Amino acid sequence: MAYKQLILIRQDLKLPKGKACSQVAHAAVEAVLKSKPSIIDSWRDQGMKKIVVKVTNLRELLKYRDLAKKEKLVYCIIKDAGRTTIKAGTITCIGIGPDSEEKISKFTKELKLL
Repeated sequence: MAYKQLILIRQDLKLPKGKACSQVAHAAVEAVLKSKPSIIDSWRDQGMKKIVVKVTNLRELLKYRDLAKKEKLVYCIIKDAGRTTIKAGTITCIGIGPDSEEKISKFTKELKLL
């Protein structure tokens, strides 16, 4: 089975590149920490595939969170601490997986790469 991790980031926040990268990194790490060790091991053996895609706004991001929950996928929501460019508690991105590419792509294949 092929595994991947997907990170979705909001475009309406217009985050500076460095800020966006740090938020994506938070999502990637947090989602892995919530995942089953056996899945992590398989994913690591396959090169730790990660895909970063964009969503328009919070509403769209939460739609994909709900779909991940429905598919019983590990996910995490990232909220900013508010120390730099945006207000504390702002939801910036979501990390999904690692898990089966097939399960994740089933409902996210139409999303555009960042």
